[in-house]
Amino acid sequence: MTADDTLQPIASDAPVGTASASGQEHPRVGTIVALGSMTALGPFTIDMYLPALPDIADALDSSPSGVQLTITGTLIGLALGQLVIGPLSDTLGRKRPLVAGIALHVVAAFLAVFATSVTMLGVLRVFQGVGAAAAAVITMAMVRDLYSGNTVAVVISRLMLVLGVAPVIAPSVGGALLVTVDWRGIFVVLALIGVVIALIAIFALPESLPPERRRPGGLGPVLRTYGMLLRDHTFVSLTLVASVVMASLFVYVSGASFVYQDQFGLDQQQFALVFSAGAFSMIGATQLNVRLLRRWSPRQIVQWSLTVAVALGLVAVVVAFCEIGGMAGFVAALWIMLGAVCFVLPNAPALALSRHGEAAGTAAALLGSLQYAVGAVVAPLVGLLGNTSTAVVASMTACLAIALATMLASARRGV
Repeated sequence: MTADDTLQPIASDAPVGTASASGQEHPRVGTIVALGSMTALGPFTIDMYLPALPDIADALDSSPSGVQLTITGTLIGLALGQLVIGPLSDTLGRKRPLVAGIALHVVAAFLAVFATSVTMLGVLRVFQGVGAAAAAVITMAMVRDLYSGNTVAVVISRLMLVLGVAPVIAPSVGGALLVTVDWRGIFVVLALIGVVIALIAIFALPESLPPERRRPGGLGPVLRTYGMLLRDHTFVSLTLVASVVMASLFVYVSGASFVYQDQFGLDQQQFALVFSAGAFSMIGATQLNVRLLRRWSPRQIVQWSLTVAVALGLVAVVVAFCEIGGMAGFVAALWIMLGAVCFVLPNAPALALSRHGEAAGTAAALLGSLQYAVGAVVAPLVGLLGNTSTAVVASMTACLAIALATMLASARRGV
């Protein structure tokens, strides 16, 4: 493993206050807002049409599990796109691949308006995912370019605020649109959102990777870089932790509309409100994480948060299975669980990316692609298990237990 002299790994046992300040830059609000808008593209792409899933199933003569595969298609696009776009951004710089990817997202969203089958919609969602992958992977690479040390974890926590707000806004916007338009109108709005984000990328973001720090292109150098990353056992462990934790959220996203609307009888607007409200626990957790980093290391926060999340998950399974408190009991247990999960999401990726500043795009690509690939595999399982509240929280808890076991095994190996 090589190291960039100016971009040192996060000390896994050191809180923010003890980290070296060398190479670090105080995060500027404007830059964080611009990066946050890039971060929002993926969640909007996934979440905004959730209230319309039952309508899409009816309109395209598909089953609930069939229309859920359009979510899987998006996740596949996000996973595969990052594997290509990340290394490309290490070679060409960040902005050109970013703008090209967002443009692809806009075109795919516009064409989705004219989908005549769930298969056609699923294919277009794959291309939408590839386009959104550019925003996801290059945002993380830019964070690694611009900041170092534990500042990376702090900045990612700020971006996680966007990931909390986006699920609050996206389903609500989707539900509101369904009052006046059908599900196709949602994809028109997604295309317009992509146009706005592309303009922000062009005019508000700097090119964070100067030519002298770019890596040689070609298949050989890319494969060697991926090989270097895969030989780093700590990076692989942290990537697996981040991936299965993210998969637990995809399980929730994939099954939520059917649980709330079919099992609990909410309409589209009520679902959007309940689903959105759950994001407030996620917002609170990610912002509290910034304060916790002043006292504890990212690794300590990850381990304790996973322990709490698994315990809360077991409680949520019992509540859902025994129908304790009805929907209110299920929602309360789930929201607390989501908050615990969101202490993990900024810190595990920050720990992983801090190890490879010299190949930030490729490292972010491998991290991000595995997150979405695992999510693409796990999310449809909820549909196969019946889209019940018990199936959702049991699947989420299983993901979190795998993450905790991986983190503990990594600690025992001393990596």
